[in-house]
Amino acid sequence: MSDLTEATDSGRRAQTKTRNRDAILAAARRVFAELGYETASVRDIIRRTDLASGTFYNYFRSKEAIARALAADAAERLRPILRAERERATDLEGWLDGVIRAYFRYLVEEYGQASGLPHVRIDATPAQRAVFEELRESLTGILGDRLAPQADTDFLTAGAIGIARYVGEQMLRRAPPDPDAAARFAARMILHGLPAVARDG
Repeated sequence: MSDLTEATDSGRRAQTKTRNRDAILAAARRVFAELGYETASVRDIIRRTDLASGTFYNYFRSKEAIARALAADAAERLRPILRAERERATDLEGWLDGVIRAYFRYLVEEYGQASGLPHVRIDATPAQRAVFEELRESLTGILGDRLAPQADTDFLTAGAIGIARYVGEQMLRRAPPDPDAAARFAARMILHGLPAVARDG
């Protein structure tokens, strides 16, 4: 076998490996969103690919291994974006709007319009948990000394994340999803409450 043939075969194998791994991760994202991470099984994921079980296990040994790969991918893609928003922001409202908008755009990229899914559970996926951790860290960091001593930071971050989570879920059900409008709504709701977002009449 010539060096050129060997290099070509090696390149094809690498492309196949990348394609198979990407197909598994894409299937896992969809299955976790539909069924929730705890309920989903490796078999559910394999059924969403055209791969054999044996091929699947060449890439991931367990559902947990897939979850780690998805979380690492989400963190790698989103953390720089969220940190850039933190550096760019001149006030809390601008920062919050920016990070939620970045997160919602990520959701649209990952799931597209999800109205065709039986239900979307973005809170139950490991990749989203990694994003929530980054949002939690940033929220506490940017507020810093402005928090009153008696403020419960855990409740504050949980409330902000909860609003972003469920507004994001509803956004994915709309045709087409609008991350900008959803981010404006979520940021105003978190910062100013119901009076800021209540509709007239």
